[in-house]
Amino acid sequence: MNMGSFMSQPLESDKVAAPPEAASSASPAPMDKPRTPTSAEQPPVFNNCWSCRVLSGSGLIGAGGYVYWVARKPLKLGYAPSPGTITQMVIGISIACWGVVILSDPKGKAFRVG
Repeated sequence: MNMGSFMSQPLESDKVAAPPEAASSASPAPMDKPRTPTSAEQPPVFNNCWSCRVLSGSGLIGAGGYVYWVARKPLKLGYAPSPGTITQMVIGISIACWGVVILSDPKGKAFRVG
């Protein structure tokens, strides 16, 4: 397929269902059941994706390290720590710990047993 060949092809018309005619009965038609169950027992889609966990976990560790490093830089220059700097350091450590938790998968949710 060449570039622009999509535009040169004729467009296909989609079939649209005709609106239902007014029925003489007063009761409405029954609703269709949903095709996929909406159970809360279904695991998330990315629960067992190792590459997704490595990418997101290492990204969070890097982001947390950067946030901590930026907050630590003025302290190395001799400035007194302010509450904002301490908060930034705590947030950086928290982000990095979140990345470690994603990488380590402590409850074993990424692997199905049985």
